[in-house]
Amino acid sequence: MAPDGQAGASSSSSNAVTPEGLRGWIRGAYRFATDRNDFRRNLIVNLGLFAVGVWVARNLTDIDLMAPQPVP
Repeated sequence: MAPDGQAGASSSSSNAVTPEGLRGWIRGAYRFATDRNDFRRNLIVNLGLFAVGVWVARNLTDIDLMAPQPVP
């Protein structure tokens, strides 16, 4: 066992996984945006698009979505 309580191979791989500084953040954002098979990316993008659609429907139209519908 290594003195720090971790195996030697896992300690070197954990350093490679964490991005360092602005360059690492930009690299991570680019990989996140260009990975088309990532479930998390698709979920976040779809939730964001839904939120934008709701915001547009509530703020940029003259229709009150919560108003009761007129009775015929």
